[in-house]
Amino acid sequence: MQKVLIAGAAGAMGQKAVALVNSLTDFELTAVLAPHLADEEKGQYQLGAAVKVYHQLAEIEDGVADIWVDFTLPDAVYPNVKFALQHGFAPIVGTTGLTDAQEAELIQLSKEKQLGGMIAPNFGMSAVLLMKFAKEAAAYFPDVEVIEMHHADKKDAPSGTALSTAKLIAEVREDHETNPDETESLDGVRGGDYHGIKIHSVRLPGYIAHEQVLFGGAGEALTIRQDSFDRQSFMSGVKVALEKVTNLNELVVGLENIL
Repeated sequence: MQKVLIAGAAGAMGQKAVALVNSLTDFELTAVLAPHLADEEKGQYQLGAAVKVYHQLAEIEDGVADIWVDFTLPDAVYPNVKFALQHGFAPIVGTTGLTDAQEAELIQLSKEKQLGGMIAPNFGMSAVLLMKFAKEAAAYFPDVEVIEMHHADKKDAPSGTALSTAKLIAEVREDHETNPDETESLDGVRGGDYHGIKIHSVRLPGYIAHEQVLFGGAGEALTIRQDSFDRQSFMSGVKVALEKVTNLNELVVGLENIL
């Protein structure tokens, strides 16, 4: 029986993760990190009487869990994952916002601790496949732009999935110059730029998580799109990560690497 701590258990994704762990026979929810959750509110958040509620990192006791599932905020994810690795928790991270330098530091720390973990820009299978297909297509269509659309409350832009998509495309995309004569009459109208790949972020009520990768060629175009209509769609990937994380001996980035 693997013991699980969920950071961000009171949030929308955290609640889905709580329900998932509670439904699995080989995993037990033993603790949560929820800064604003009072003990008397545990029942409202699917938390059993024996589940420990911590409000800050300094309170968390060694050995309270084997696996740390993180669905928190961009400004909290780095100290959370660093704490998890330093204290022997195998982290499964769905929170975006880590910089490349922070990821590299955490991977090095995991190697030193010989502790496995998973950072997934997206746990949805459709999103993982979109990234895979986009990388394959980019070898043939170097002209590409990414549009990601999320709910209005999302804190960071671009999304971790969109940035990961651009990074994967950049690995295979031939050197390619954009139009040197292009100008913007409105600053930022062409979106963010990752190695010449434009990324556009949309934030609107009614959306959950959606992405389009648009490729253009001479006389033709290719569009790859994925849509997540319910946060439950991410739980299949979280379940895979729970089942495989303790077999890893370092922090791995990308769900596709353990499928």
